[in-house]
Amino acid sequence: MLKKFASDALGLSDIGKIIEPHDYEKTQSDDFVRHEDDEKIYFLIMTKSDEYCFTNLALIHIDGENAVSSKRVMKRYPYSQHRMSNVLLETAGKIDLDVEIKFHLGDLRFSIDVDKKEIEKLKDLYKALLYISEKMHENTAYLQMSHDSLNKAVEVLRDSRLEGYDLSKEYTELTEYSFDWLKSSYDKYHEKDFGYVFEKYILN
Repeated sequence: MLKKFASDALGLSDIGKIIEPHDYEKTQSDDFVRHEDDEKIYFLIMTKSDEYCFTNLALIHIDGENAVSSKRVMKRYPYSQHRMSNVLLETAGKIDLDVEIKFHLGDLRFSIDVDKKEIEKLKDLYKALLYISEKMHENTAYLQMSHDSLNKAVEVLRDSRLEGYDLSKEYTELTEYSFDWLKSSYDKYHEKDFGYVFEKYILN
């Protein structure tokens, strides 16, 4: 009991370990991966109370109340719905036992402590998440540019309308074109699957 108290006081009880691919099926996270939709685990960190599972489609967080409770809450954060940002890697000092990877998913902030012996593997995750963050930022800018260019095109067409032109037909054509344009831009710049990023940076 005294050892457990000392461990908690030093923050040692919640230092994460990076799980190897051959052990993924032993984790709770694997039960919630949508294998039926070609979802794949690329990186998994486990602490005594939590699991952080990075797939090509989402972050799956098995949230434990504390290290001694068996209660867990499964949380899923699709990358398509939660923008990745503020990715940081905090390395260890001489007396530290852990390193930290930090990031935001939408309005949610994550800070995961990992055994400093595994810093090299954590660097790979850092690079992957940083790339995803940059890609999401770039895609958001492109989507906004698509919206702006469409609005300008509509204004030009509206101002150059010819007399006697069928307004109903013009409205229908503009609406259909706008929808097709926006859907095309959305499909192109609103990414859901970042497997290609993880495969580039995560070395298993």
